[in-house]
Amino acid sequence: MSAVIGQTSIIIALFLALWGIIAPILASRSGKEGLFFSARAAILGQFFLVTLAAFAMIYALVTTDFSIRYVAFNTTRSTPIYYRVTGLWGALEGSLLLWEWILIIFSGLVAWIHKDRHRELMPWVLTIFSIVSAFFLFVLAFVSNPFETIFPVPADGRGLNPLLEDANMLSHPPLLYTGFVGLTVPYAFAMAALIKGKLDEGWIVTTRRWTLTAWFFLTMGNLVGAYWSYHVLGWGGYWAWDPVENAAFMPWLPATAFLHSVQVQERRRMLKVWNLSLIIVAFSLTIFGTFLTRSGILSSIHAFSSGPVGSIFLGFLAIILVGSFGLLAYRADLLKGQPELDSVVSRESAFLLNNVVLVSALFTILLGTIFPLISEAVVGVQVSVGAPYFNSVTVPLFLLMVFLMAIGPMIAWRKASLDNIKRNFLWPAVASLLCGLLLFIWRVRDLLPLLGFTLLAFVVFTILFDTALAVRARKRIAGEGIASALMTLVRRNQRRYGGLVVHLGVVLIVMGIAGSMGYSVEKEATLRIGESLSVGRYHVQFEGLRGSQQPTHFRVEGAFRVFNEGHELGTLSPALKFFPSQQSPVGKAIHRSTISEDLYLILSGFTEVQQNQATFKVLVRPLLVWMWIGGLVIVLGTIMSVWPVKKRATARES
Repeated sequence: MSAVIGQTSIIIALFLALWGIIAPILASRSGKEGLFFSARAAILGQFFLVTLAAFAMIYALVTTDFSIRYVAFNTTRSTPIYYRVTGLWGALEGSLLLWEWILIIFSGLVAWIHKDRHRELMPWVLTIFSIVSAFFLFVLAFVSNPFETIFPVPADGRGLNPLLEDANMLSHPPLLYTGFVGLTVPYAFAMAALIKGKLDEGWIVTTRRWTLTAWFFLTMGNLVGAYWSYHVLGWGGYWAWDPVENAAFMPWLPATAFLHSVQVQERRRMLKVWNLSLIIVAFSLTIFGTFLTRSGILSSIHAFSSGPVGSIFLGFLAIILVGSFGLLAYRADLLKGQPELDSVVSRESAFLLNNVVLVSALFTILLGTIFPLISEAVVGVQVSVGAPYFNSVTVPLFLLMVFLMAIGPMIAWRKASLDNIKRNFLWPAVASLLCGLLLFIWRVRDLLPLLGFTLLAFVVFTILFDTALAVRARKRIAGEGIASALMTLVRRNQRRYGGLVVHLGVVLIVMGIAGSMGYSVEKEATLRIGESLSVGRYHVQFEGLRGSQQPTHFRVEGAFRVFNEGHELGTLSPALKFFPSQQSPVGKAIHRSTISEDLYLILSGFTEVQQNQATFKVLVRPLLVWMWIGGLVIVLGTIMSVWPVKKRATARES
């Protein structure tokens, strides 16, 4: 029954999506309101039907309906119920269903919220949504059907990929997909603006919160994915420049550039071509990432199985790029005559340079990601590039980006005077240089880490100094206390101070990356019970092994008593998990985090439980916890930026 309901819902939704493409075009040309309303109804109808299909699949997974091939391959009777639910996005077909479900949720919200606004643009916005929806529904209906049945029905299923049996499976894919799909909203409005020739700031203002929301989910998806990699894969790292990791990160770069660049268009009506190009590239990269993940052309532990869906996504990507940039070229005359830069020393120039840096980083990462395909096409062999390439080309670019984080929000528009530069940057620069000097004295001697920490301090000091000046002005003018003045500033300048808090979150993340990359220590040893290993100031003593049967696997844990300069910290228990369907065990690393460093233990192997001998690795990762704290700070800054309090505050004051 679930298969029939799900498949029928997908096919009917596909017909509604096709009507959703036609009806807005007819409404735009004929002016008939009924056609416009029917297009909106088609979106809402798709929302109902795709939701029904998604719930049908979840029901089939929860009830272990093994007559559906997808269920049989992605769950078992012994799988805990929460992992059965996450099976919806655990493999190729289900992940596409989740993508379409999130897409149609966004489409329905846009159709409902903006039903009485932007009457010229909305028919074309709905058309773009329906085109994207129709593509995914076509793939689900005829190419990668999640409701395909199997006979004879197996007695039990195969189960999830063991790496996916983790709590982060509940959050990482939905967060990442929501970020990907959320970029469809500004893309749809941008295409509608190009089609109608309405290239003012209207579409940007309308999509501001949508874009920031998508960027937020994309940021959180990447951070949660890094944390998942850190504590599950058992290699002690959080980012390996894997092709699929890169595919998730690349849309973030143009989306970040777009969020900064649109401020210039709103303020000075400049960078229109930049903004349209950035959102086209950001959306296109979400489709490109889906192609990389599902085509099987690159090897990755994150990738789904290969199949015909890859070539179909590649064709859709080509249509998007040709159609979008073709429209941009068609409207080139309307994009001429923009104001020019008054000075290279201005906020406009800083944001433009920020665009160049982020796009340069995007190009270098894209080149490294697809280089195996290029080498295979040229010499017939896939030659991969590793982390050294990515680090060498991106680290200088990201250091420049950190510098621009300090300059961009504080420098004056149009042309910064010498007085403006001295007032905003002299004391922060002095304070950050003193901070760098103290770090050098404290034995931070390597150039890149020292430069990185100094620039991060510069960002923090510019934000604190600017905020302190603004608070002092409020105290002098309005007689407010510090807390009251700060609240007033935040309330009246949501976007600015929310953005500055987000910058502080990014500072913490970069600090965690710099510390953990530059000053980590690791050792590996094979010990018998009672023997110990020293790493830095830590002393790790092996206490023994124990085995236990879990619902889906057999688990072997090692017990390691940890001492810090003679003070006992407790026992850490890294593990190896043995799944019946896997030849090799899956590691379960364990770590103890403090604000200064992480102690990270990996159980690499053992002889027999009875012999109590184990091989393990100990790593010390300085400052790593600040990556995750930075993510929480970004959450706070984003909420500050998008929370609708400004109008209510204005109403009260009036």
